Amino acid sequence: MKNIRVLLAEDQGMMRGALALLLGMEDDIEVVAQVSSGDAIVAAALLHRPDVALLDIELPGVSGLDAAAQLREQAPDCRVLILTTFGRPGYLRRAMEAGAAGFLVKDGPVEELAQAVRRVLTGETVVDPALAAAALSAGPNPLTAREREVLQASADGATVADVAGRLHLSESTVRNYLSSAIGKTGTRNRAEAVREARQQGWL
Repeated sequence: MKNIRVLLAEDQGMMRGALALLLGMEDDIEVVAQVSSGDAIVAAALLHRPDVALLDIELPGVSGLDAAAQLREQAPDCRVLILTTFGRPGYLRRAMEAGAAGFLVKDGPVEELAQAVRRVLTGETVVDPALAAAALSAGPNPLTAREREVLQASADGATVADVAGRLHLSESTVRNYLSSAIGKTGTRNRAEAVREARQQGWL
């Protein structure tokens, strides 16, 4: 009898279908909803009432990390398991802060994934061991929420004036935040700062 209800959020159709098929082959797991964008996660969770939400991080619209935080508020009974290609220490730290119960990388065996689904349902926290060690040695994210926001807004090559208008800040304030972020990431300019912050999973 299938008794573990799973919601799957993955933007790549082939990967989503494969995961649904593999999990569906388990005797006790049923994939009750599949979504391809972060914006659809909360609505699907409220409609289908899954026990576990399996979320990719990089999704169109809302990221899996932001969706995890939303689920904690709006569907607190649903346990969140992050499944990503990007095993970055900063992502792990942010996932835990958002209330995720587990964090796995996609190149692990499917048996491990099914087992992780069962384990988070019993209240365990399941984290890829190598990533957990890397996160401990990497230390916390040095960027403030505002610095992250300004870096993110400038990531597409936007000018200081564009970023200031978008975030309702003065241009001098934006420059100060960018300068601080460049210093904290040990880079030479904002393009490098964005790249480094993404590499570390801080953005």
